[in-house]
Amino acid sequence: MTRELRPAPANPRVPLPPHAAGQRIGLFGGTFNPPHEAHRAASLFALKRLKLDRIWWLVTPGNPLKDVSELPPLEQRIAAAQKLAAHSRIDVTGFEAVIGTQYTCDTLAWLKTECPTERFVWIMGADNLKTFHRWKNWRTIAALVPIAIVDRGGYSLAGMSGPAAQVLARARIHESVAGTLADRPPPAWVFLHGLKMQLSSTALRASEKGGV
Repeated sequence: MTRELRPAPANPRVPLPPHAAGQRIGLFGGTFNPPHEAHRAASLFALKRLKLDRIWWLVTPGNPLKDVSELPPLEQRIAAAQKLAAHSRIDVTGFEAVIGTQYTCDTLAWLKTECPTERFVWIMGADNLKTFHRWKNWRTIAALVPIAIVDRGGYSLAGMSGPAAQVLARARIHESVAGTLADRPPPAWVFLHGLKMQLSSTALRASEKGGV
C-alpha cells in the first residue's frame, strides 16, 4: 500500500520535506560546503543498505565545531545541494535555521516530537565517528535515533577506536542485518563498508583556493 505523504502536522510554518507515518528516513547533516558526489553516493548507498524510504540532507546554518567565517549563505548551499542530489528520494532542507537549532541533539529532539511515527536514522561518515564524543550530548543523540556509519577509508580504524565507538560497542549490530536498523530501538548502530569514494568538502575547498 502506498503511504500518503503529508507535511509536518504540528507546525506548518516549518518547511519539512514530505513524509509519512512509518517511513524510514535517513538524516544526513552537514554544511555541504560544497556538496559533492560522495555525499550523493553515500546517500544512495545508505538508501539501499538500510532499506530506507527517503534521505533528508540537513543543510546546517553552521557547524559549532568548525570555523564558519567563510561559510557561504545557507540558501546558496541548499541550491547547490539540490542541484547535485537530483534524486526523487533525496530531499534537501534547511529547516534547522527556521526552528533555531544549532546542535544535532536539539534537532533530533525536535523531530522526534514533531514526527513521532517516522523512523529516523542518523547517517554520518567514519570521520565523524572519530570525533563524535565531542558533539554536544552525543550520548543523547545515540539514545534518540539509530545511527549508521559509512566507511571513509583512512578514517575507519580511527573511528572504530574512538571513545564513542568504545562506549557504544554493545549497541553495534552486524552489517548483514543493516536493513533492520531503522526498526530497532536506540541505542543501535551499524558500520557500513563498501563505499569507495573518498571526496571531501575540505579537500575541494582547498583545491579551489589553490587553483587546482
